[in-house]
Amino acid sequence: MGKVHERIDEKIRAFIDKQHLFFVATAPSGPEGHVNVSPKGIGGSFVVLDDHTVAYVDLTASGAETIAHLRDNGRITLMFCAFEGPPNIVRLHGHGRFVTLYDEGFDELVALFPETRGARAVVVVDVERVSDSCGYGVPFMDYVGERDLLPPYMERKGVEGQADYRRLKNRRSIDGLPAFDMDPAPADEEAAVHTVVS
Repeated sequence: MGKVHERIDEKIRAFIDKQHLFFVATAPSGPEGHVNVSPKGIGGSFVVLDDHTVAYVDLTASGAETIAHLRDNGRITLMFCAFEGPPNIVRLHGHGRFVTLYDEGFDELVALFPETRGARAVVVVDVERVSDSCGYGVPFMDYVGERDLLPPYMERKGVEGQADYRRLKNRRSIDGLPAFDMDPAPADEEAAVHTVVS
């Protein structure tokens, strides 16, 4: 049954590498607010950096709950389930941080991943607890392929279009916490402010 491991060993790493989908769970501090669980399934979006550190590409999307919660308290859990082969579930508990496309070190981190269209950040997790459990309740499911939708959609928007989208959709969490609010003001808005100030 369940076991706690000292690190992400080769066996656990091999299991993680085979999975086409993983889940990210975070929550705000205190008794109020919403727990968030996000599925992540774009091929090549996850990497094990060492025995206690993992990272994944955070793509521009309709929400930014994970980033909001990492800003608030850093707590994060990643879960991988076997939908094929022997039953197994691996959970990685830890503290996360994010490196945005505007931060130093982003280019070096994002280069680790084959798919980066629409990337707004890389989430890095310092793993404090590694555990596995039976996975007997997880059904068999066949992997058919990737939904080649989100990266091309963001690519079509272009750099400015993605920033506009994030300014519209990603600045606050559903609980009102600051989320992805790092995009600079649009050039026309900056020009307007400059004109008023002058």
